[in-house]
Parts: sequence; structure tokens; C-alpha cells
Amino acid sequence: MSLFQDTYDVIVVGGGHAGSEAAAAAANMGSKTLLITMNLQNIAQMSCNPAMGGIAKGQIVREIDALGGYSGLVSDASAIQFKMLNKSKGPAMWSPRVQSDRMRFAEDWRMRLEATENLDFYQDMVSELLLVGDQVVGVKTSLGIPVKGRSVVLTNGTFLNGLIHIGDKNFGGGRAGERAAKGITEQLVSIGFESGRMKTGTPPRVDGRSLDYSKMIEQPGDDRPEKFSYMQSSPVLTHQRSCHMTYTSTEVHDLLREGFDRSPMFNGRIKSIGPRYCPSIEDKINRFADKDRHQLFVEPEGWDTVEVYVNGFSTSLPEDVQFKAMKSVAGFENVKFFRPGYAIEYDYFPPTQLKHTLETKLVNGLYFAGQINGTTGYEEAASQGLMAGINASLKLQEKEPFILKRNEAYIGVLIDDLITKGTEEPYRMFTSRAEYRTLLRQDNADFRLTPKGYELGIASEERLKRMEEKEHLSSNFVNFFKETSVKPEEMNPILEVKNSSLVKQSDKMFKVYSRPNIDIDDMRKVASVSEYIEAHNLDREVIEQTEIQVKYSGYISKEKNNADKLNRLEDLKIPSNFDYSQIKSMSFEAREKLNKIQPATVSQASRISGVSPSDVSVLLVYMGR
Repeated sequence: MSLFQDTYDVIVVGGGHAGSEAAAAAANMGSKTLLITMNLQNIAQMSCNPAMGGIAKGQIVREIDALGGYSGLVSDASAIQFKMLNKSKGPAMWSPRVQSDRMRFAEDWRMRLEATENLDFYQDMVSELLLVGDQVVGVKTSLGIPVKGRSVVLTNGTFLNGLIHIGDKNFGGGRAGERAAKGITEQLVSIGFESGRMKTGTPPRVDGRSLDYSKMIEQPGDDRPEKFSYMQSSPVLTHQRSCHMTYTSTEVHDLLREGFDRSPMFNGRIKSIGPRYCPSIEDKINRFADKDRHQLFVEPEGWDTVEVYVNGFSTSLPEDVQFKAMKSVAGFENVKFFRPGYAIEYDYFPPTQLKHTLETKLVNGLYFAGQINGTTGYEEAASQGLMAGINASLKLQEKEPFILKRNEAYIGVLIDDLITKGTEEPYRMFTSRAEYRTLLRQDNADFRLTPKGYELGIASEERLKRMEEKEHLSSNFVNFFKETSVKPEEMNPILEVKNSSLVKQSDKMFKVYSRPNIDIDDMRKVASVSEYIEAHNLDREVIEQTEIQVKYSGYISKEKNNADKLNRLEDLKIPSNFDYSQIKSMSFEAREKLNKIQPATVSQASRISGVSPSDVSVLLVYMGR
């Protein structure tokens, strides 16, 4: 008698950030879902730093939340500090970030998943996919148990043939204290998939009681902390835990260099590529030899634990070298290790082998999400998991796929970059990767995506109503500024204080408010503005949204026009399995790349590396355009 007699709609393999979002999305869309993971105690484990969000990543978490995913809610529930980064820049760059309580984060995720209908759990390692021709029909576990499924989402993280390195020691593992996953890579390669190796690293965890914080610079949270989820009606933090900052020194660098000959990074043991934008401490010393110090951020792992994460000291050097060097860091003279840092190598599959739905081109019903696609970061993984879970369910329901365009979401940029350009190093999202970042702000993710999430069935009616109310209030407030005039005698005293040119006659408030040095605190000094705010009981979120719409209206309109032009090419579909080799007037490189990637639209074809504008013109002519 089988443990699993029913056929699941969606089987999610792996319980990290991608797997958790995939399982939640599929189950909330009505799919009978099974989440299989090696250790149910480690669901949504923060394997690296205990934080969510940051530059561009914070926008992704807001987008996940707007669609009805759980990451924003969990981040708020487990936050110990909130910061809005880049506030000195324009709102396209503002990025929310929370420092999280690692244990509470994982606990909250597990509780939410267990409260989700249609979702079952099983603890085991998946060692094989069950296939019939080019269709996935389930999985087999390491205990030899077959589980039938109509679709499978692989979110294996760093576990596929994971190999952990500490100095000249190495051993199999997907994370410290957990075994690697075997079998899946070999099976996929045997049926025609291309695989590669990547690496990532993590710093030592130390005992906070052994640190001298008086020698460090305190890094407190925001004075007026906000929140991640649009479902929270008010900020969740009434008090916060500070992080701290200290620096390495030439002495620390010299001590680390002593171990370079035993470093797997430099002696050839590690051959795979690590994340360019999160290098190890030895890599930083090697690459930036002219710098005599580097920042280290000392991050608490939670409200009540003494464990500390040393952000910026990622390393795979021998443990004795790590310890000796760290003792020379200011404030770390008496440091006690909880565990040394390590590097981990793992298998990934170049994402050009996927469709925009994250379904593989070779096997029907098989989806990849997270680090298996060559990305790095919790947020990037979670967003892919969400999209894979959504699309697996939609396909089973025989509905149109859900694909976000580059002007609709950072999630759209991320997936399009992966599928169209591929990646040979761990991919991390930045605001600079988005052409339309003025449209893709963290403050308006709900306007952009909540109606879509509601239509899919994963965003609640309450969430939609909350978004519509915010949109209504901010739109009316913008119109108030457009339609209401202000007299010189009322406005000029305010402008004089700000050294801004005075007005000579009554003018619409929108025009004055648009000035870069005038903010809402200035406008509130005008009686009619403060009366309007009080009469309509406008909260901080609505007021901020209004200010952005007023001050950046020109930029927003310009980007919308540019996006509309691009979308005309996005609507030009290319037939599936189109044979580009027949277009002789196109360059050989373009034909080769296009045949390999098989873009779905002309716009996607234009973004492929090696496809020139003239190649696109030839393609348009060939398609009768």
C-alpha cells in the first residue's frame, strides 16, 4: 500500500524561499499540492544573512506581497529593524529592508504554510523524477517511494551535489549540517539538459556576548519605521534592535593573506564562479589590494539570541586563519565562534532552457525556481517560486500563463533576463537592470500587481479593496493640487524660508508643489492642504504616494510612453519552434542564439545578446512587418 495514493496537482521539491512561495501559490490557487523537503524543521531557513529586502530586492518583496505571496507578511512578523534605503535619492531608488529574527522568520513561514488549505508536507530527499516521454508524472524519494504528480517544481537551492569548503577540507552538504541532494542533476543531464556549477559563501557566526560594541559604530533603524506588507495597516515595530559597523585593517588583511595558499578559492579546489556583488573577504583583499580596510556589518540574528552574523566577512579560509584574523578586528578581540564561514559549490541549470513561465522546454510540467536557475538571494528565489507555482496551476487549469513584462515588475525583469540572456555567474537584482524603474517603485507595487493577484485567486478581496481605497485617496489628493489655487500672500512666506523664487500671482498648487525643494511639510502650512488631509484622514502611505505622483509626473509619463512603444514589439508573437536557420540574411550568431533560446516575442528576441537591431529588422520583414 503506497503512502501516496492520490496524484498531486503540483509537487514542490525543496522548502526554501522559492519552494515555500511556490507551494503557497499553488495551494491558494486550488491545486492539490505536496511540499517535499529534506528537513521540515528548516522550512524557509535564512541560510545566509538574517535580512529581507535591500536595493531592488525590497521592491521584489513588495511585488510578491502585492500579488498575494507570503514573504512581506513574514518579514513584518519577524522584523527586528526596518530601514528605507536610498531616501536621499529619488523614489525609484527607495528600497525597504528589514533585519529579521531568523528563528521567528522560519517559524512564521511554517505556521502560515500549515494553515494553507490544499497543502501537504513530506520529509525526504527527492532522488529521481518520474517521466513518461517528455512529460513529468511525479518523483521518487531516496527511500524509493514514488509520488504521482501532474507537475513538479524543483527549488533545490544549493543542495544539488552541494560541496562545502573550509580551507583544505571539503565535504558533501547543501548547507551546514545538512546533506547534499544526489541523483537529479545526473538524470536531467542524461535526458539533454545542460548543467553548470556555481558557488556562494557565508561568514562565521559568532557569540555577541564576546564582542565589544563600544568600539563599533551603531547602526539604528529608521526613526519612523515603515512595514513591508500592504496588508499591515500600521508599522509593526515599536522598538528595534541596532546593528553595528566596524572595519577590517591592514593587520587583518595580512593575517588573512597568510592562509591564501590554503584557500580553496586560490589553490584550484573551487573552480566555479561566485557572486560578483557579494565577494568573499579574501576575494575583496585580492581584487582591491589598494584598499586598507573594508566595512563589516555586525547583525543580530534575532530579538533574544546572542548569535551574530558578520556581514562582509564571507570566507572559505581555514578556520584557524578566520579566527586569528577576526580577533584583530576592532570590537572582536575576544570573539567566540559559533561556527566558521564556508563556501559551497552546487549544480545549476542555465535558465535559457526555460520558458517565461519557468517551465522547462525539454520536459512538460517541470518547473525550475531559485538558485537552480543561477540566481542568488532570498528575494529573487521567492519571486521565481511564486511565479512557478502560479504557472504550474494555471497550466493544469488550462488557462493562459501569467507572465510579467519588464515594465510591469522587477519580477518580470528578473525572469526575462534569465530566460533571454542566461547567466554564468550568480544573478542578483539591481535597480540598474530595470529600464523602467520610475514605474517599478516599491510604493506602487500594489497598484501594479494586486488586481492581477486578485484575478489569479491569490490576492484576497480585502487586499484589493485596501489597494483601491489607497489609489482613490491618492488620486483625489493629486487632483486637489491640480485644481486648487494658492495666493502669493499664503505661499510666499513658505517659499522665502526655502530660498525658492516667489510667486507673483495666484497659481495652481500642483505647480508650486512640483518644485524639488518643496515637500509635504511645506505644503501643510497652507491652510487648505492641512484641512484636506484632516478631513479625509489621509495616512502617511497615501500622502507619500501623492507627493511622488506630483513631483515625478513628468518622468512617469515619459517612461510610460517608452514602455508602450516597447510593448508593441512585445505583442508581436513568434511561432513556437520557429526555424531561424532559414533566414539567410540574418547573422550566423543571431540565428544560432535565436534557435537555442526560441524567444516568444520579437521584443524578447531583440534583448538576446548577439542579436543586432539589423537582425531584428530582418526578422520583422520575414514576419511580414
